[in-house]
Amino acid sequence: METSRLYVGNLTYSVTEEQLEELFSNYGDVKSVKIIGDKGFGFVEMNTAEEAEKAQGALNETEFVGRTLRVEEAQPPRPRREYRRY
Repeated sequence: METSRLYVGNLTYSVTEEQLEELFSNYGDVKSVKIIGDKGFGFVEMNTAEEAEKAQGALNETEFVGRTLRVEEAQPPRPRREYRRY
């Protein structure tokens, strides 16, 4: 079964993974939630692409715990650039 991962940005630092799971579960089955510590963003994995699209459409640019959420499809991590030391 296909899953879909969403990037959730502009989070208040006090938001918990449980709060995000509860919010996104209104739009489908949440497989996992991961907040990246003290960075103000995280990832929510939904059971299907359709559920993820529904959640994204409903939650992007809405207020959650005092901040306007940015919800979009998660992109694969960019390769880190290596810097040469001279």
